[in-house]
Amino acid sequence: MTTSSRRLLRSVAPRPFALGLAVLVLATSAPAGPAAAAPSPAGSGPPAVTPADIRFRHDTLRPGDAREVGLLPAQVDRIPADLAAYLEPTPDHPGHPTYAGAVALAAKDGVIVQHTAVGTAVRYASVGPPPELVGVELPADQQLPMRPDTIFDLASVSKLFTTIVLLQQVERGRVALDAPVARYVPEFAAGGKESVTVRMLLTHTSGLPAFTPLWSRYPTPEARFAAALATPLAAGATPGSRYVYSDLGLISLGVLVERVTGRPLAELVRDGVTAPLNMVDTGYNPGPERRSRIAATEYQPYAGRGMVWGEVHDENAWSLGGVAGHAGVFSTAADLARLCQSLLNGGEYRGRRILRAETVREMLVNYNAPLEAAYPESDRGLGFELNKHWYMMGLSSPVTFGHTGFTGTSLVVDPLSHSFVILLSNRVHPDRGWGSNNVARSAVARDLAEAMPVRPRSGSAWRADPRDRATATLTAPLRRVARGGTATFLLWYDTEPRYDSARFEVSTDGGQTWAPARMLLRNGDRRWTADGAVTGYGGRDWWQVSLALPDQAGHLRFISTTDGSGQGRGVYVDRIMAVDRDGLLFHGEGGADAARLVADGWSPART
Repeated sequence: MTTSSRRLLRSVAPRPFALGLAVLVLATSAPAGPAAAAPSPAGSGPPAVTPADIRFRHDTLRPGDAREVGLLPAQVDRIPADLAAYLEPTPDHPGHPTYAGAVALAAKDGVIVQHTAVGTAVRYASVGPPPELVGVELPADQQLPMRPDTIFDLASVSKLFTTIVLLQQVERGRVALDAPVARYVPEFAAGGKESVTVRMLLTHTSGLPAFTPLWSRYPTPEARFAAALATPLAAGATPGSRYVYSDLGLISLGVLVERVTGRPLAELVRDGVTAPLNMVDTGYNPGPERRSRIAATEYQPYAGRGMVWGEVHDENAWSLGGVAGHAGVFSTAADLARLCQSLLNGGEYRGRRILRAETVREMLVNYNAPLEAAYPESDRGLGFELNKHWYMMGLSSPVTFGHTGFTGTSLVVDPLSHSFVILLSNRVHPDRGWGSNNVARSAVARDLAEAMPVRPRSGSAWRADPRDRATATLTAPLRRVARGGTATFLLWYDTEPRYDSARFEVSTDGGQTWAPARMLLRNGDRRWTADGAVTGYGGRDWWQVSLALPDQAGHLRFISTTDGSGQGRGVYVDRIMAVDRDGLLFHGEGGADAARLVADGWSPART
């Protein structure tokens, strides 16, 4: 797999910070509703959530109806249609279909509310030359439809299995996270890596380069493993100071767990993860008897492989015998659902434990927080990605975790709503040059998130329309010019931190110019202030907002801005009211004042 190809899948377009923010409040998160932790003390600042606030459940998966777990059925029912739409070129994925086929599974509170398959698992025999990359289809009777139980090459989602078996060794006292990797694998110290720790490899902060083509540079699996371990730090890198997503680090961790246990990685994954969770279709190097259930991946004549089908797609993992710390695991959506549910249960499923609850919490700490300013996409726990709006969308929170795989796989687990969504696709079939499937990843996560209703405190709130690259305004002309006074409203917000925002402004000159207003936000005994703008995770709850109106105020304005990438669950306002010493200036609950609101990109929201 080339570095440029990997970037195609994982890249997020550069995004400018939202313009016009007087003060940018980085709202990191707060649990709400039944998952809420103890309220923060007054004056404590924006809502915050940590892994310590997560409340694990002990659910067992079963199929059921969306209504059973409080979801909106119409939104859950969008998932199959949204998946099927990407079987053809679309405006957000032109030129080629996003994938030949896909499987999605969504669940909440242990109830599987959607499990669907679209398209084909095996469709193409080869691919034509660039730039067109025309797919050469198999005869119709040789093509295989996608099924809910189709087995997929997970690509980098395999890293999560390596992470779990490593953490099992940490629990047993055989590995220390902050010990040098060279303590367990002495030859790893080569190339300036003697101070690189196990934790650095898990968080991709070791200073290792992202990738090297082991498969084409070295003649044998033994030579390739040796080369991976001997790879020097990138030029100028200091361990712990930069974030670079690296396959080489996870290859090294796979070797490490084999060294400390004296057992092959495949056995460790089988005995430590897949067997306890009864993941019967999950493992490395699936046998030929399973081939008819496996989704094909890429045509690789450059590697002498032809159409890859039933073998690992990743060239390095293939050249290492199909078992490596960074890639090689095959699985189904149903099997991965058991893994996701076990983590939502605190490391246990149906009485079988794969990790301690405290280990799961430790796994979800954002150890790369100090690097966020320089590396905005660096949020990582131990092995898992955290809070990635570009594919987690409205399921995102500071403790939402998951991972993606180059072949078109991903999983998103939201422990605050006890939900998860899995998307498995063969997006590299027949060629990786057809593009990433990020648009589909975000679509299924958005569908599940939108199925979780935001309930207005009145009959109808206002919601900023969920659109990318948009500025939506909701303007409230007052009945008359204010003589001081106060404005109040309810605010519910959940946006992509830094890049999307909710703002509140006041005009004293008939709407010609606008100024941000300092807001006091309250929820129970939690309170904090913001100078006109909020961004990020707002606690998934309504905030009572109040502010002092300046003399001559005549208009209030709510603004939602979004960039071109991921979104949260949006911005809502409700119960808008303004008064001064002479009486009522605006009352948004029905009547003439509600009709005076001027909405540009906002719509009434009743659920």
